[in-house]
Amino acid sequence: QVQLVESGGALVQAGASLRLSCAASDPTINTYYTAWFRQAPGTERVFVSGITRKGVRTYDTDSVKGRFTVSRDSSKNTVYLQMNNLEPEDTAVYYCAAASIVDDPRREGEYEYWGQGTQVTVSS
Repeated sequence: QVQLVESGGALVQAGASLRLSCAASDPTINTYYTAWFRQAPGTERVFVSGITRKGVRTYDTDSVKGRFTVSRDSSKNTVYLQMNNLEPEDTAVYYCAAASIVDDPRREGEYEYWGQGTQVTVSS
């Protein structure tokens, strides 16, 4: 089974930047579509961004496009989410997910593998 481990979450002030990492020791992860989801307290988990094995990116909203960047480093078997100009509304647990085949990347059911999440908290 592919093991995914998120890291990089922290408590920061509004306007700060963070880079989240999703790491796997198995290089098979580099052939999968990999995505970031987030879940705020009392809400459903929602899609944030995803990236194909070729580096084609998808973002959820225009505001996210302007502040967040998803990337991958195949040499490290790792996918990143660079988050700039963080807002309190970004507070959530951020999850990494991966799938060998994706139809609609925004649907949780598309993904075969999930990490345990990393907490991002943004204060005003």
